[in-house]
Amino acid sequence: MTTLNLTDSPRPLGQSAISAFPIAYGCWRFAGTDVATARAKIETALEVGIDLFDQADVYGCDGGGEFGDSEALLGRVLHEAPSLRDQMKIATKGGIVLGVPYDSSPPALRSACEDSLKRLRIESIDLYQIHRPDFLAHPAATAQVLGELREEGKIREVGVSNYSPAQLSALQAHLPFDLITQQPEFSCWEISPLRDGVLDQCMERGLTPLAWSPLAGGRLFLSHDEVMTQERGPQLAVLIETLDGLAAEQEKSREAVALSWLLAHPAGVIPIIGTQDPARIRASLQALEVQWTRSRWNQVLEASQGVALP
Repeated sequence: MTTLNLTDSPRPLGQSAISAFPIAYGCWRFAGTDVATARAKIETALEVGIDLFDQADVYGCDGGGEFGDSEALLGRVLHEAPSLRDQMKIATKGGIVLGVPYDSSPPALRSACEDSLKRLRIESIDLYQIHRPDFLAHPAATAQVLGELREEGKIREVGVSNYSPAQLSALQAHLPFDLITQQPEFSCWEISPLRDGVLDQCMERGLTPLAWSPLAGGRLFLSHDEVMTQERGPQLAVLIETLDGLAAEQEKSREAVALSWLLAHPAGVIPIIGTQDPARIRASLQALEVQWTRSRWNQVLEASQGVALP
């Protein structure tokens, strides 16, 4: 039976000249600590090969901090150790305005991008993504400002996050260059991108999916008793038991199997891990050692959806 082997070879970001390690590091919970602690996490990720760092201007608010805190902390790390910048691909997102909540109009998006550059203390953002679709922004207007920012060298490439396939197509229709990434929520528990057209469109257009919350927001780490308090608890318990069985077979962690399940998809998914523990950053690379057959991969899918494939 065919084995779906994985490698640590860089994965291209769309049709661009940028490539990245198969696992990325997410900065949603990065804020709220000192520079030395933050730098240690960045350096650990780089040491094991992780070179794509996913930011957003709104990151930091959820942890009781302020808008921009996560970007600003990364900026302080880069100010203290500027040589790290050359080893990194920095992605960030804009378009969320607290209390609005979305604004991708040209003035707002330009301001968001330029403010991110200041907080990050860098001259150009490698990948700039619209965080969530703004229903009141015409894609032609959004495309115009993105094109201007790219021409000015403030951003290198552009992607979207949480867009439907139709929304992505509408924006792409007005851009003179290709979008390179789509960032959906995707895990072996949140499997909608498999069937809502997101991953199909990525493969059709050559975009790279960047999967946020690849471990289901921590739900895949829960104990059996904790799982049973969750929505659809019995079904989640079956999924976790399935992951544990496969993990035991290959002497890997449950986390590694869950991440690897995403990596095995032919769209070239890059999962974005968000752990704040350097040891777990290192351990995430076990995901590249997991071997899959089609039947094993589909076993996880069936456990997640709760019904057998037809």
